[in-house]
Amino acid sequence: MRPGSLFLLLLCCTSAAYGDELSICYNYGCASHGTVHLRDAQLARIRMLFTWVQNAAAERQAIAQAVGLFFTFAGQQTPVSHDRGGNAADDGVDGRMDCIDHAHNATLYLNLMEQHGWLRFHKVLDAVKRAPLLFNDHWAAHIVERKSGQEFVVDSWFFDPGHPAAIFTLDEWKSGAEPHD
Repeated sequence: MRPGSLFLLLLCCTSAAYGDELSICYNYGCASHGTVHLRDAQLARIRMLFTWVQNAAAERQAIAQAVGLFFTFAGQQTPVSHDRGGNAADDGVDGRMDCIDHAHNATLYLNLMEQHGWLRFHKVLDAVKRAPLLFNDHWAAHIVERKSGQEFVVDSWFFDPGHPAAIFTLDEWKSGAEPHD
């Protein structure tokens, strides 16, 4: 093999092919923004989660896993890797996320999944909030099952980045449901 050909082969195999770009937010209330460049290989890894999905329940499990992966990939390029589940363990840390940040970012990830055609059983809706106390609003991403019309929330706020999101029916979540991890 000629030296020039070897160089081109190495360049081709080591360059990162980028498939999508997202503008995520963090630092509570979307005070800061960062750009996440998703490589084709990262998108392929997420797409694989949906390959064998045959029903809505299995798709929700894939969604939970995919949201965790998206946050992992975002944390490799932005300070959101410093976030800790909830709001108490990361106070003052650059990259911390409250429920508003999580709902915004998870909705972006869900919209991307929908745009790629990976969601066959669900449709993405606008983020939703619950307000159990006057000053204690909580936001989450929101989906609806196409066939039944059943609404669900995709809530990643409870966990560190990379952990699968919690998924509840909208009614359970509005009643204060939390994961029992």
